[in-house]
Amino acid sequence: MRNDDTGQNTGTVRVSGYLKCASEAEAEILRAHLPEHVRLTRAEPGCLSFEARATDDPMVWRLDEEFTDAAAFKAHQARTRDSEWARVSAAIARDIQVSTGG
Repeated sequence: MRNDDTGQNTGTVRVSGYLKCASEAEAEILRAHLPEHVRLTRAEPGCLSFEARATDDPMVWRLDEEFTDAAAFKAHQARTRDSEWARVSAAIARDIQVSTGG
């Protein structure tokens, strides 16, 4: 990650990983709520891309996200912290990696 003249991080932030459901009920939560979460995230300033798609395993979804910089990613986290998405998906396991780059 690069720093600008103020010392702020300026590199993109990439998020990748999986949402892993433990039950059909959790999978139904994703099917019902994930499309709106994706729509809202894509509308955020600084969101370059956000893809969430089912895998061959009906209990697992693949996530790939990219934000312009750390500030945009932090704003995304702040928005989602108290969101409907956070409430309904809290119990669903996540295997997520966050990386930064130029």
